[in-house]
Amino acid sequence: MSKRIDITINGHIAEVALARPGKMNALDLEMFAAIAAAGETLKQNRDVRAVILYGQGDNFCAGIDTGVFGELVSRIDEIREQMLDPGAGEVANMFQKPSHVWQEINVPVIASLTGAVFGGGAQIALGADFRIASPDIRFSIMESKWGLIPDMGITRNLPKLLRADQAKELMMTARILSGSEALEMGLVTRLNDDPLAACREFAAQLTARSPQAVQGVKSLVEQSWTAPAAATLRHEAELQAAIIASPNQIEAVMANVQKRLPEFK
Repeated sequence: MSKRIDITINGHIAEVALARPGKMNALDLEMFAAIAAAGETLKQNRDVRAVILYGQGDNFCAGIDTGVFGELVSRIDEIREQMLDPGAGEVANMFQKPSHVWQEINVPVIASLTGAVFGGGAQIALGADFRIASPDIRFSIMESKWGLIPDMGITRNLPKLLRADQAKELMMTARILSGSEALEMGLVTRLNDDPLAACREFAAQLTARSPQAVQGVKSLVEQSWTAPAAATLRHEAELQAAIIASPNQIEAVMANVQKRLPEFK
């Protein structure tokens, strides 16, 4: 497995750790691919009945590594093509897959949230079935800060949790929520001072149930709560492909890096 991800399996429970703690588990292109690959690996493991997803160190995931922006711009035509063409048999592209793969797994996925849960990190967490968070997390759907839209499966997940006006407000402002605010809005399942221990206890409870019943409940909800994945994920990709590397998006990045107010056209 990639150095970006650690997987351990104990009995029927798999633990997937984002393993870039020195960078707050920020998402570079290798991390995107590694998370997706971890999910694909676990999809094939019939002994696993629950998955725990967490970040090593003090943070779950601080979102995209800003160093990625330069690489994206230099390869923008290739990147846009990949965004709009996920490949045969796939509905999620390379950026959506690290979130959506947890919904493709037929067993429950529980995210343990600590520290920063920003941008892409928030979207990966929202791809889990449950989120147990430390009260002091900082949670933000932060893409608008960088002149982007959230496009990592957000259309699959927020409609199950928030009203439309709440979703728009969080995505447009990129404001940072505390654990209690995230809980009140329904973005996290519950709070715990030791979320990883709580996730392990919860996973043990779930694996004590009939796996067919637990998996059936997940399928029931996922198939009933939102529109078809192919349509919603494609819409994300089309919007982002038009926005990414546009003048205003580049200006948003430069203004943040240079710590000044942006001047949009």
